[in-house]
Amino acid sequence: MATVRALACAERETFADLLESLTPPQWDAPSLCAGWTVRDVATHTIAYLGQGRIALARNMFAARWDVGRLNANALARLGSVQPGRLIELMRRAEPTGAGALYGGRVALIECLVHQQDIRRPLRIPRAVDPEALRAALAFARISPVIRGARRTRGLRLVATDLDWAAGRGPEVRGTGEALLLAMTGRAAHLAGELAGGGVALLDRR
Repeated sequence: MATVRALACAERETFADLLESLTPPQWDAPSLCAGWTVRDVATHTIAYLGQGRIALARNMFAARWDVGRLNANALARLGSVQPGRLIELMRRAEPTGAGALYGGRVALIECLVHQQDIRRPLRIPRAVDPEALRAALAFARISPVIRGARRTRGLRLVATDLDWAAGRGPEVRGTGEALLLAMTGRAAHLAGELAGGGVALLDRR
């Protein structure tokens, strides 16, 4: 069984491969993240490499503890970084800085989810490593950073393509990928991919 850090490293390499395959128009295409292009998502994903807890706390203070403002500041700071450099930085596979938090689980989820933020609008599907999905699902559901616990409280989540389920309450069934995207606040982009009595509650959150 691979470690979480090894899974995160593999996801960064896969992400870099994806970015390397994109055409110039695709870099400027919209992503699933409102107001962000594909390039913005790639920039955001490498923005906190090497940024330790102290630097992150300092930047959070400067952003008045507003995550949206924090991310906007990071995009403004790195807005001139060219695609080739973004790909090079993405290939620094070892999670560092904020991405290394919680044993690399933050980096793993970040790369899994942000790849889909790019792949889905561009219609570039992939088969996600089941082991990586299981590790990401388990952490996203309880993570204080991702807030999956708030979104899925009182629900039972059941993956239809993995041996994974968690929680109690009305069921939400879907692929592991769809459940992970729902836990990270992307339920609005999953029309028809989730089923069960808990879907309406999940959508409202």
